[in-house]
Amino acid sequence: MARKKISIIGAGFVGATAAHWAAAKELGDIVLVDILEGIPQGKALDLFEASPIEGFDAKVIGTNTYEETKGSDIVIITSGVPRKPGMSREDLLDINRKIIESVVAEVMAKSPNAILLMVTNPLDTMTYLAFKKSGLPRERVIGMAGVLDTARYRAFIAMELGVSVEDIQAVLLGGHGDEMVPLPRYTTISGIPLSQFLPKDKIDKLVDRTRKGGGEIVNLLKTGSAFYAPSAGAVQMAEAILKDKKRILPCCVYLKGEYGLNDICFGVPVKLGETGVESIIELELTGEEKVLVAKSAESVKKSILELKL
Repeated sequence: MARKKISIIGAGFVGATAAHWAAAKELGDIVLVDILEGIPQGKALDLFEASPIEGFDAKVIGTNTYEETKGSDIVIITSGVPRKPGMSREDLLDINRKIIESVVAEVMAKSPNAILLMVTNPLDTMTYLAFKKSGLPRERVIGMAGVLDTARYRAFIAMELGVSVEDIQAVLLGGHGDEMVPLPRYTTISGIPLSQFLPKDKIDKLVDRTRKGGGEIVNLLKTGSAFYAPSAGAVQMAEAILKDKKRILPCCVYLKGEYGLNDICFGVPVKLGETGVESIIELELTGEEKVLVAKSAESVKKSILELKL
């Protein structure tokens, strides 16, 4: 059986770390692409040289052209400018728009059957842009945000309660940013509702920290943004698709009426399998949750309008 092919566009911290996670999991052969000469080649070679030590079989190559990406099964797009302190994800819109338009055109010319996983910020807007420019069905253009946001939320709950991260399940909705909608009602620890462990004010604090999770790391690093968790999130999605795992994960997808929303890319729980998004799960929401979802959708729509597509 031929190995799967994963192309990662952008060999910065997120792209290179995604290559690391994907190689360690033996998800397939990896092509790391970047415009900077020598950077993808050096990182790919370094990573491949780790394979005898870690014992993984994956071919890893770096390149400055898209030729080697031909026939990719999955393309993870991380290209773009990261946030600096004081910048919102939206500040990146104009710079990253041009980058994503050219990347998507190159990728589609070489791998028309690929599934695109978007990581570039502002995430929901860039996923929408990639969906519109690629001409792919919505099942095959998926944004990575919900996996990261729920991971942060679960990490904060584990820190607060001193319990294993493995036992915490969470889901959230909405745009990737300060308007995201964590759903404490659907958060459990080994099936036990979070509300049995923490009072509402404590849960609210954790939700707030989750919303600002990316900014917290940007402020600590001062010269970059998060990369371990975002790249792990993208690779978890890639693994669910490549291994046809049918995992239920929160992902950013194009909506056609789900949750009462149309013509928007928005974070919702989906089932991920070999064809990409196999179904979108519509949760029962309370009145209060519906208001928060509408507010988050408003903020994403505003950003999408700025694309003037």
